[in-house]
Parts: sequence; C-alpha cells; structure tokens
Amino acid sequence: YLVNRYGFIPNGNRTYYLTRSQPPFFALMVQLLAQEQGDSVLPRYQPALLREYAYWMAGADSLAPGAATRRAVCLPGGELLNRYWDDSTEPREESYAEDVAAARGSTRPTAQLYRDIRAAAASGWDFSTRWFGPAGTLASIRTTELVPVDLNCLLLTLEQTLARSYASQGQHSATRTWQQKARQRSKAIRRYCWNEAAGWYTDYDFTQRRPTTIRTLAGVFPLAFGVATTRQARQVAAGLEADFLKDGGLLTTLNASGQQWDAPNAWAPLQYLAIQGLTRYQQQPLADTVATRWVRLNTRVFQQTGKLLEKYNVTDLRLPAGGGEYPLQDGFGWTNGVLLNLLNRRKP
Repeated sequence: YLVNRYGFIPNGNRTYYLTRSQPPFFALMVQLLAQEQGDSVLPRYQPALLREYAYWMAGADSLAPGAATRRAVCLPGGELLNRYWDDSTEPREESYAEDVAAARGSTRPTAQLYRDIRAAAASGWDFSTRWFGPAGTLASIRTTELVPVDLNCLLLTLEQTLARSYASQGQHSATRTWQQKARQRSKAIRRYCWNEAAGWYTDYDFTQRRPTTIRTLAGVFPLAFGVATTRQARQVAAGLEADFLKDGGLLTTLNASGQQWDAPNAWAPLQYLAIQGLTRYQQQPLADTVATRWVRLNTRVFQQTGKLLEKYNVTDLRLPAGGGEYPLQDGFGWTNGVLLNLLNRRKP
C-alpha cells in the first residue's frame, strides 16, 4: 500500500516522515514469500518493486562521475550506488529540540546538518559514530557523504528480485537487463566498500574517494547477500571473532560513544544477518557461537524481566542497553522474530 501510494516505504506512518524512506527491505519480504509459494508470486509485486527502485535511482542517469543527486551517487568509474537522504533541511518534527541543540553545537551549515541527521534516521542507525566526522559527535554528522555498504546490498537484492520476477514470466531480455544491473552493483560494492587494510567491508566516503576506517556490523551484509569473495569472508569472520564477539553476541561497532547504534549495544537484525552470512561462507562454528550467545542473553533477560527488548548490552550482561532518543522499548518485533527463528533451528 505505502509503495503504491507514495513510491517508497516512509520512515514511519506520519506525514512528517514522507521526506525519507525506511531501509529497503521490501524485496527481501517478497523473496521470503516466494520461498514459500514459488516464484510465480513475484509478478504480483513487480509494479511495487519497480516503483521503489525508481525512487532510489531518481536522477541517476544524468550524473557524471563524482556527482550525486538525492539518493543516487555516481562513483569515479561511472558506477552507480546509493546513499541515504532526506528531502528536508529542517529539524525533525519528532525530535525538534534535540536537532536544534545539535545545530547550536556544530560549526557545519545548519541546513546540511539537519539533512544529515534526517538521512541517518532513514538508515535506521540513528545514531552511530558510523555517520560522524573525525570529532566523533552528532554535530559532525555527514551521512550524505557516505555510500553505505548495507543499503547497497539491499538494493542489490531488489535488482535480483526483479530479475527473478521477469524470469518467472519468460521475459528474457528484461531478465538479462536486471541481472546486469545486479552484477554491476555487486562489483561496485566490492570495488569501493572493501577496505583491504582493515580486512572489512565499510562505507565509502565518495567526497574523499576512499572507504571509511570505521568497522561496523554493517560489514556482514556482503556476506549475507553473497557479495564477498571467499577470502574477504574469512577476513571478516576473523575480525568478528577477534573484536566484535562478546559474551552476549556481536557488537554493533567498536566505539563506546553513548549512541545506541554503537558499543556495547547489539541489535537482533544484525545478529541474524551475521549468522546468515557466516553460514553462507562455511563459517558455521562461529555462526553457531553467535546464535548460542544471543539466544542465551535473550532468554536470561526474559527470565529476569518477563520481556524481550529492542536492543541488548552484549558486553556486560548485567546491564541494560542504553543510548538513543527514547526509553528502551519492550516486546520488539525484530527481537521476537530473530529469537523464534534461532530457536526453531535448534529443533531436531
């Protein structure tokens, strides 16, 4: 309904969210349905998938290398990838006072700061040092200067889903077109988002023409979606085990900034995608360790409180997760879903 009406899935069901999207997981939902009912269901959702793709790629065809417009970025080699964006340059209606306070503490142009805050909200990672400049504060946020590795893996899935939809209808030319788009994006993610020195997939700073140095759990997306090479997957797995793995699961980042999408916090969707990615690249012992520690933490907190939570502290299991612009939420859907999935895997 939302894609058909607005061309994208807004960040929330309020009119003041119509300037930005949610991360584009819709294609994954359609693929999940196809796993149950077969690819014959894909054409039913093809118009909505095409509309969402058009939203993300608007203006891309007219870009020169190094230029960007709204959500599309043309990279130095002419490849097209995407970034998070918001059409507004005003404080967020839902966090007006907080945004004004951030602007007062920043030397950056106010309109750009507000847009970068909003773009980070569109990413779902609001907030994280992932988006910050060298100062490491919200006042230094620069979301729109970055090509996020996870966003582009999601859009790769959108292209692949459209290719499958056309293939299910015997439309061979359209199938080849979308397969080519997917191959080009996959190649571009490997070229621009792989940080060889870090042995990690990071975001790409297209203003500086280099990958960022901040390692985050978004780096598992190329494993979960089959973009990484075998060598890269081994390096990411080694980094996960050495640096990110804690008693309760995997850290979101290695930075303890006080932001909710940083250490010591962990989030169910990222645990799930890490487990999926490790399994895909035959790193099963580590995948099993992550799953076991996450289930144990979820179960322990539930036994103590009677609740499943939005996020968890995986470093000190005695403490609740913190940070963010609102109180810790109970009974959160993605926590419930991931826990149920992992428990079902244990059934004989």
